[in-house]
Amino acid sequence: MSDWLLSGAPRAAACDLYCFPHGGGTAAEYLRWSRDLRTARVHAVQLPGRVPRLTEAMPASMRELVEAFLAEVPLATGRFVFFGHSLGALFAYEVTRALAAAGRPLPARLVVSGFRAPHLPYPGGQLHRLPDDELLDAVAGLHGGLPEEVLASAELRELAAGALRADYRVLETYVWQPGDPLPVPLTVFGGEDDRITTEELEAWGEHTSAGASVRRFPGGHFYLRERPAPVQRALAGALASVRAERSAPC
Repeated sequence: MSDWLLSGAPRAAACDLYCFPHGGGTAAEYLRWSRDLRTARVHAVQLPGRVPRLTEAMPASMRELVEAFLAEVPLATGRFVFFGHSLGALFAYEVTRALAAAGRPLPARLVVSGFRAPHLPYPGGQLHRLPDDELLDAVAGLHGGLPEEVLASAELRELAAGALRADYRVLETYVWQPGDPLPVPLTVFGGEDDRITTEELEAWGEHTSAGASVRRFPGGHFYLRERPAPVQRALAGALASVRAERSAPC
C-alpha cells in the first residue's frame, strides 16, 4: 500500500483508524492495537528514518512532512478516524487541516493525545541541536518512554537519537498558522501526571466547530503504555460514536 503505513487485516464494518506516532516512535507500537480494537482496522504511520525506512530522511518541517504524507498515502475511501499521540497529535491535526484546505474527505473524528492545543506556545527549547547523549537524557527527563534496552546499546542509542533529533526539529520549528476551526469532532486524551495541564488540553476546543471532549487517564506522558486497556476502551468508544452518529457501520 505505502511505505508510510503498516496496516492490520481488513475487518467487515470496521472503521479505518490511522495512528500517528509520538516523537521517536514507530508504527509497531500502534499496530499491536489491532488485537484489541476489534471495531477498527489499524493503519500505523511509519515515519522516515526508522526501520524499515532507515535510509530515508525525515522531512525538515511540519509542512514538508504533511505534504509528503498526503502525496504518498492513499487514505481510505470510506469513513476513517485519526489518532495521534504527542508529536503525532500535531501531525494528525495538520494533516486534517491540509485535507480541509484541499476540499478532500475529512476524518469522522480526530483523537489527539498528550499534546497541548497547537496555538499555545511550545515550552521546549532547541533539543534537536543537542549532542546525542544530551538529547536522549533531556527527552528521558521530560517524558520518559525510552526503553532500557535502547539506552544500554550504543547502536540503538544512535538510532534513537537520530529519530528523536529529526522529530524534535519538526516540532521545535513548528509555527501555528491561524485558520478556521475544523468541522470535525475532537476527542482529547492526556495523562493525569503529565506536564500538560487540563486547561491546555481543553484549549483544543478552539480548533473545532463540531465539539470537543477531554479525558485524562492515570499516568504520565506515556499513560497509554502504562495502562493501555482503559485507553483502548475509550478509543473504542470514540469509534463507536462515529458509527452511531452516521447510523451505519464504518
